Order: sequence, then structure tokens, then C-alpha cells
Amino acid sequence: MVSSYEKIKLSIAVIIIALSILIILSFNSYWINGIFDQSEIIDKTKNYINVKNVTGGLGALVSNFFITIFGIASYVLTSFTILIGCKILFDLKKIKIFKILTIHMFLLIWIPLFCSIFPKPHLTGKIGLTTSHDLTILVGNAGLVTLLTISLFIFLLLTLNINKKHLAFIKQKALQYVNNKKSNTNIKLKKDQDVARQDIQENANNNILNIDTKKTENKESKTIVNVAKDENTVDKNKTLKGTINNDLLEYKFPDLHLLKEYPKNKISIDETEVETNKKLIEDTLRDFKIDVQIKRATIGPTITLYEIIPNKGVQIAKIKNLENDIALRIKAIGVRIIAPLPGKGTVGIEVPNQNPTIVSMKNVIESEKFQNAQFELPIALGKTISNETFVLDLTKMPHLLIAGATGQGKSVGLNTILCSILYKKHPSQVKFILVDPKKVELTLYNKIEKHFLAKLPGEEDAIITDTKNVVKTLKSLCIEMDRRYELLKKIEVRNIQEYNSKIKSYQANKTQNLKSLPYLVLVIDEFADLIMTAGKEVEIPIARLAQLSRAIGIHLIIATQRPTTNIITGTIKANFPTRIAFRVIQGVDSKTILDAVGANQLIGRGDMLISTGSSLTRIQCAFIDTEEVEKLTTFIGDQLGYHNPFDLPLLADEDGKKDQVDEKDRDPLFRDAALLIVIHQQGSTSMIQRKLKLGYNRAGRIIDQLEAAGVLGPLEGSKGRKVLIETEEELNKLI
Repeated sequence: MVSSYEKIKLSIAVIIIALSILIILSFNSYWINGIFDQSEIIDKTKNYINVKNVTGGLGALVSNFFITIFGIASYVLTSFTILIGCKILFDLKKIKIFKILTIHMFLLIWIPLFCSIFPKPHLTGKIGLTTSHDLTILVGNAGLVTLLTISLFIFLLLTLNINKKHLAFIKQKALQYVNNKKSNTNIKLKKDQDVARQDIQENANNNILNIDTKKTENKESKTIVNVAKDENTVDKNKTLKGTINNDLLEYKFPDLHLLKEYPKNKISIDETEVETNKKLIEDTLRDFKIDVQIKRATIGPTITLYEIIPNKGVQIAKIKNLENDIALRIKAIGVRIIAPLPGKGTVGIEVPNQNPTIVSMKNVIESEKFQNAQFELPIALGKTISNETFVLDLTKMPHLLIAGATGQGKSVGLNTILCSILYKKHPSQVKFILVDPKKVELTLYNKIEKHFLAKLPGEEDAIITDTKNVVKTLKSLCIEMDRRYELLKKIEVRNIQEYNSKIKSYQANKTQNLKSLPYLVLVIDEFADLIMTAGKEVEIPIARLAQLSRAIGIHLIIATQRPTTNIITGTIKANFPTRIAFRVIQGVDSKTILDAVGANQLIGRGDMLISTGSSLTRIQCAFIDTEEVEKLTTFIGDQLGYHNPFDLPLLADEDGKKDQVDEKDRDPLFRDAALLIVIHQQGSTSMIQRKLKLGYNRAGRIIDQLEAAGVLGPLEGSKGRKVLIETEEELNKLI
């Protein structure tokens, strides 16, 4: 709906433009019929007036009034009113009222004076005649022409921003013209051979001059403002697809309509803000005797990057030390200086926008870059300063460390990572192990327990909240890691991608009954709390997993709000090359997480820095609220899932025995597997997989249950397990 104020404003603009056009028509008609119309108006003996002006008697009067006073400069007045009308009608922010008023005032005075040189009084108007007469008495005709020339030159110099570089360009062109003339004269006087040689030399000289000219033209003093454009997106009603295995063939990937659209999701340019900040930056640096030229301003979702070129002899360290001074002048929360910008030869100054843009999760998910990403575990974190969706592959990281003060966007960042994978991957391809000591951050993911979560056998909750269970889970993951390496060794491959590819060929040829291995993603929130309560019991298995688990598809995402050295130790940092820092309080915390300062200069609310080992990238994290996560997990949870969550291996207790399994917790195929083992007198996991058509993890769990029940003996190195039951009668008595 258009407000009443907007309607009135548009109406006024249309009226101004229409009246201006009518006045222009009356001016044009005046030059043809002005003398006749005036005689008709002055003659009071007639009962009616017969004017020939196309705008009637009123137009004849108006045109006569303005042209008599201003002459041909009357068109300047209509030009001004038309520009004002267009500014109001189309909301043209580029048109500055003060600037165009100054220009038109100058032209309104200069044009009549210029016309006074010629014997055409009707072109000059009364103002031009009177002023030129007085000036001629003072300085003469030559002085008047000189004044007009100087004033025009100064006007063009100020209006068109002509500087020394443009004058140098003109000088270069003049020299080129003179050199060409000299070359032509010399060519006529010399022999043909010399002429050919001089032609070559002349062409070379001309090329050098052209190159210099191009360089001069490219070096403009005017600041280039780049507004980040929105990326191409997929169809809003389209459901994202992914590659699936033979499990859960009816599974439907989440729709985009589950996510919200926010009103402030388009980047808008405010030239006034950009110009004000530009001037404040220049003035601040000039106060410290640092002269710079601002080359470019790139406007992003939450910050604007100003690229400056310091003059020769200016130390970059001096500019870097003025972060707080610039922040004080601009009145911004935090200003970050990048000195120098990698690969650009400029210094970057990041200034927060007064009206930041919300980067929605929907906008990130529907982007073409995320949809077409051919990654194993794609993660869409948000938008860069150039408004590009920032997508990484978790398998290439291969682990992720996240830190940030309370309330700066860390939990939203975790949800963004999890939801990115949920939108791209099938339940058979990835499983999450979620650790939530606070017990409230990740509870919404309970709904997808039978689709995407993994847990220890016998545990009630898939989301781990107790420290003891965290230690058990980490040890279980280490066992799973060792098992997977045995599988890779068995079929002679180096990583999980090669393993799954080879398994598909086995399945196609029906040579072995093996299943693809899903990726396992361990997500730990509040890592500091675990270190404080469990210490080395948590740190050691995490360090082992971080060092060895990449190849077999186990990846870690650890988050903490205390990035101190006793929490993020050297062992942890060495194995987490990819790190994300939301806003922290102190510069030392930024150094701990990123090995560089900068995170303490962020503005919060999802503003973050990501280090991939070689460089830092500033990103605005995508926003997803609790309601969106709930809709997403409900959509997945309402679909048909597996009978149970993905089971992690059982642990051995302190005495070397497996945890006892209650009869009610036994696998439904426990009896069939026991009977097979007794009949064949062979305690092999691969045999159970083949005969009962099970996956490796479930078959391994049944083997553990058979050992706990006394059917099989313990594992003895490379030897097979000993079968403790010889007949079916003994088996029936036992179970």
C-alpha cells in the first residue's frame, strides 16, 4: 500500500514536471510569435486577445516575463525544476539538490553575460545587459571576456573534479601531437630505408604513449562504489536433491518453504553514508599527516570495505594503528583495518553499515552456488562482503573449531552448519553425534533421531548431555575409527570415498554383501565445560580422532565461548586448521583462536571471521531461528526412518569385558545369528553380514552381544573368536 504522504509527494513531482514542460513550450513559442503576442496583450482596445503562443495568453505572459529578465538563460530555470521533479518522482539519490542549485545559479549568471558579447539583446535579458554594462565600464570588453573564461574554467574544475592527472593527460596528448608532427617532417627529408626504420620507431613511441595514456585514464581520483549484487537462485518451489543409497528410497528432501524470508534481505546503497565515511576517514588520516586516496568502496550485507592507496613514503603500520581513532570519528562499534589487502596493493578499512542487511538461511540455501556445490559435506556459512554465498566442504577442512563470546551468534552458526547438511544429504550418507552439555541448544534435533543421529547402544537419548557418556562416545568413535581402517585395509583403498565407490561396484556385481559407510560428524557445544569436568579424558580421544579420522569419514565440529589457551591447547589447534571466530572481548582471545587479531573488532550478531590456514575471510553468518529449525526437523522426523538410530560400537569396561546387554535390548536377529555361528562354528562378523544381509555396524553389535551372552569368546589378536557353544541344545538352554 502506498501511504498518503507518498501519494502527495508523487503528485507534487508530476505537477512540477508538467508545468516545467509547459513553460519550455511557451519559451519555444515566444521566439517565433513573441512580438505579435505582446502587441495583442498591450492593445486594450480589443475585446478579446488572439495570441499565437501554444500555451495561450498565460504562457505568453510568463514567457515574456522570464525571457525579458533572463533571456535565453530562462531555460536554466526549467532545467532545475525538471531535475527536482525527477528526484522526487524517482527517488534519485544521486541528484544532490545543493550541487545542482549551485550549477544552475552559475549558469543563470554566466550565460546572459556571455550573450552580451553579441548584439542580441533579447538573448541577454535585462540582468545580462545591466551587469555586462557595469563590468564593461570597469574592465572593458577584453576584461569581460577574460573574466568569463576564468570563471568557466574554475567552474569546470570544481564541477567535473579535474585534477593534476587529467591535466597531465592533456599535456601527454599535446606532446604526442607535437612528436607526430616532428616525425612527419623528418620522414619527408630522409631516404626510404631510413623512413622505414623511423616508422617502426615512431610506432613504438606511439604505443608507449598510448599505454601511458591508458594508465593515466585508469587512475581516477573518484571513488568507485561497488554494490554487491544478489546471486542467482534456484526455483523457490524446488526441492533440493541429493544422491541416495538403497536405504529409505521414499525419503523426501526438505523444501525451501520451511525457511523464512526477511524484509531486509536486499543490500541498499546510501551514498550519503558512503561519502560521509569517506570524508571522515580522509580527515582522520590527514590529522595524523597521512595522505591517502580512497579508490573503491564495496558495500556488503553488514559492512562496507573502503580501499585506500597511501601516498609514497607512508608506513602501513601507522594506518593500522589508527583503528580506534577512525572508529571514534565514524562513531562505529568497531573498525577493522586490513593492511595490506592480499593481492590488491591497497589497504582495506571495514566500516559497519548503519542499516545492516539480514542474511537469511533461505537466501543461502536457494543460492545457485550452494545447490550446485559438488561437495561431500557442503556447509553454507553465510555471505561475504561481495554478497557471495560462502560454501565449504567439511571433508576438506577436515575439522572445524568455533569460538565466540556469549550471544554473538555461535549457536546460530551451529544450526546453520547442521541445516546445510540436512538440506543436501540423505540419511544414509551422514550421521550426527550431538553433544550438548547445556541440554537446551540441540534438543530440537531429537526428532530426526532415527534418520540422522548416532548413539551408543542402550542409551535412551541420542543427544548426549552427560560428561560420562561423552567420554564413552569418544572412546566408541575411536573404536569405530579403527574398525573402519580395518575395512579400508581389507578392500585395499585409502579413504572413505574410494571405499564407498568400490562397495557400489561390489553391490552392482553382487560379489560381496557390504554397505557404504556414512560420514560421522561429531558436534560438541560448550567444549570448555567438558574440558573443565573431564580434562584429559576428553582431550586425548579428540586429539586422536582429529589426527587420524579424516580418511575414514569422521569429522569434528567443536564450539566454545572461552577461547583460552587452557581450553584450546596446542594439540587441539594443530589438528583444527579451519577455525571460525565470532566476536570476542579481547584481542588475546582472537589470537588464540585465529592466530591473529581482528575478532575483537567484529560487530556481533553473526559477524565472523573464518581462517582456512592461509587467509582470513569476513562473513555475515546466515540467520536461522528456532521456529525454522523446528519446522525442518519436524518435516524430516515425520517421514519413515530407520528402526533405530545408527549404533556406535560397544565399549569394553575396566575389566576388559563388554558392557552387559539386557535381553530386551538384544538385536531382533540375535537368535538367528547365534544359530548360524553354532552351526558353522565360526565367530565371524563378515559371515553374519553375508548370511543375514546386514551392515557392518549392526553385525559388529550382534557379535558384541553374543560375546556378552557367552556364545563367543573375546577377540584374540588376529585370530578369530572362539565359539563357546557346540550344539543347538546348549544354545537353547543358554539363551
